[in-house]
Order: sequence, then C-alpha cells, then structure tokens
Amino acid sequence: MNPLIRVPELAGRLDELKLFDVRWSLTEPGHGLAAYRDGHIPGAVFVDLDHDLSAPTGAGRHPLPDVGAFAGTLGRLGVSPDDEVVVYDDVGGTIAARMWWMLRAIGHGASRVLDGGLSSWVQAGEPLESGERIPSPVDYPTPNRFAGVVTVDQLEGRTVIDARAPERYRGEVEPVDPKAGHIPGAINRPTSDNLAPAGTMKEPVILRKIYEGLEDAVVSCGSGVTACHDALSMMVAGYEMPDLYIGSFSEWSRLDLPVATGPEP
Repeated sequence: MNPLIRVPELAGRLDELKLFDVRWSLTEPGHGLAAYRDGHIPGAVFVDLDHDLSAPTGAGRHPLPDVGAFAGTLGRLGVSPDDEVVVYDDVGGTIAARMWWMLRAIGHGASRVLDGGLSSWVQAGEPLESGERIPSPVDYPTPNRFAGVVTVDQLEGRTVIDARAPERYRGEVEPVDPKAGHIPGAINRPTSDNLAPAGTMKEPVILRKIYEGLEDAVVSCGSGVTACHDALSMMVAGYEMPDLYIGSFSEWSRLDLPVATGPEP
C-alpha cells in the first residue's frame, strides 16, 4: 500500500477510514490537543505523541512503548487489525509519521500519512469540525514485536542517518539534549529536505536521489520521532523500510558517548 494518501482520496473516503490527528509541538506543550479541538478533519481522533505513542521511561525522550501497551492504545482508539488508518499533523507529516511507523512495525500495513497534512486539506477548501471525537473501543490483538528496532549496542558497523535540522546536526544549537552535535559518522538527511515548498512530499525520483546509497542505513533523530519521516520518505522513494534507532541522539548524548560537530559525519 502506498504510504501516502492525498486530499482528494481522503475526502472521498472519510467514512471508510480511521483518521488520527497527531499534532504536537516541542516548544508548546498542549499545542496539539488545543489545536485539534479548535478544528480538525471531520471524524479525526486526537492522538497524543507523549502519552499514546511513547512510554514513560526507556531509551531517549520518546521511548517506544511495550508492544502490548500499544495494542491497548489502538484498541482504545477504536482500531482493529482490518482497519485502514490515516494519520496527519500540521508539519508535513514529520510527527504523524511516528504513528505510521509504529503501525507498520507491528505489521499493520494498511496505514498511510496524509500528504501535506492539515494545510493541504484546508487549502483544498475541505471542511473542519471542532470539539473532540471519542472513539468506541475494540480489542486489538497483541503483536509479537516492533520490527526494525535498533538499540544503541547494535549500531556498530551501521551507517546512521540523522533526520534533525542541519544546525542541530552541526552542533550549533541544542534546545533539549545535554550535548550538541551528532553521532560520529552519522549522515544528515533533515526532514525538511523531504518536503516540497508546499509542505507535500517531494516526488519519488527526487527522494530516491536524496537517499541513494543509504538503503541499509539506520534512521535516527533527536528522540525517535522525526526519524520516522525519513523512513516514510525512503519508502515513498521505493526503498524498503529502514531500521530505526529508537533512542536516537537523546539517548546517545545522555550516555556520554562521543559526539561530533560540524557539517561532516
């Protein structure tokens, strides 16, 4: 299944899909839910990155929850294994891709990201609704595991892609983690490079060039969230789903491991 869905298809299939709003902000706690209540795509249910898609403790700032806990979350959100799921945000899919990746990683292949997110929906003249949707819970069977997860002790010999903004990769700024810079040897492929000026995903042929030669790399970022957008982009380009270093730089920097700075790996 194509990992992206565009506005015209979504608009014609709202009644068939399970739709989730995954808006979130690093600098504005509570932004996502407040923005959702103000206006969201009709039928969408809000998903909280910090509470629904992360564990309270573990590797990095957004640890992966236990697979059983995630199955429980999906059930509470009204998702069954046969449902086709669509996720979106207001930042080009860079946050929503985390839920998309988690679904794909447990074998729920019928999951897609809205290309261009909420902005594309609004720009197309489609309606919004306000308030909050409360889904009817169902049972979601517990999967065996999240596939494609790499831990810090499994990075040796692997090429690492860093999805963070170039200035964070270079170590010029670091708003949240204890060190500035990047994992030595990591190659910067910021999520901003995946997007066209309109906020939609670049064409597959362009993405293929961006990630050429990195097909076997491990994607990472600050906390295992925006790295999922690089994984999404690689799949749009026609590559297989890459592995994800879930702890990412937030774990690496807290372990007091060596850090590189500057524009080079």
